Amino acid sequence: MLMCRDLAMIASDYIDGELNTAGKLSVKMHLMMCGNCRSFIGNLRASTELMKAHTSGTVDEEFVRRVDERVAEALEAKGRGNDQT
Repeated sequence: MLMCRDLAMIASDYIDGELNTAGKLSVKMHLMMCGNCRSFIGNLRASTELMKAHTSGTVDEEFVRRVDERVAEALEAKGRGNDQT
């Protein structure tokens, strides 16, 4: 079973359609049961669309990596304080 912290690590790949069929199925099953992750994926999708709408089309890969790391760190810190699904 996919855990919240695992989903956070692959969320961008999921949104970008880069997961294999098994990965997509795991994410979808987790999202069916976890409202927090549904919100997270929705917010990530909205943020991604907002960034696309307001950029020149070029992506600063280092910036994206740092954002991904900060999100993962925040989720991990939250997970230490709460049980995660």
